[in-house]
Amino acid sequence: MSYIVVDVESDDQSPATGSMVCFGAVLVKDQTKTFYGQTKPINDNWKPDALAISGFSREEHLKFDDPLKVMSEFEQWLKEVSECKPTFISDNLAFDWQWINFYFHKYLGRNPFGFSGRRIGDLYCGMKMDASKNKEWKKLYRITKHSHVPTEDCLGNCEALIAMQKMGLRIKF
Repeated sequence: MSYIVVDVESDDQSPATGSMVCFGAVLVKDQTKTFYGQTKPINDNWKPDALAISGFSREEHLKFDDPLKVMSEFEQWLKEVSECKPTFISDNLAFDWQWINFYFHKYLGRNPFGFSGRRIGDLYCGMKMDASKNKEWKKLYRITKHSHVPTEDCLGNCEALIAMQKMGLRIKF
């Protein structure tokens, strides 16, 4: 499988109420293969505190690229880096996947990832046989600090996945 770590920043909690600001993706097998996209707002709803997490102002966000262009470029990148159907993997799958899935379907009518993905914390909890260890992996195995810069956050998540593989997680990158 071609595991792609994805991270999204947005200006609200859901694509039903806000817009994606930016996102990053990194191929786990080769972390030099990265994608970064910035998408302009798709509606007038937004929450200043949510947008602030991304580090961008509303004025900057309004100048970002058209989502159709960005999602088309992302799909092309996925085709170029994936040896087979890409597998979406994320720190917070419920959040990140909803945005990417919505934008792919809204702008391209399809999602190259399909309808499922993997959550890193769940993989770690399974390895430890303890559902309470949901966040422990971040402290122990990420080298790159969590910064809310999507590609940096993806790299940190790749580092943790590779460490988990070395610990015995049966996952092939």
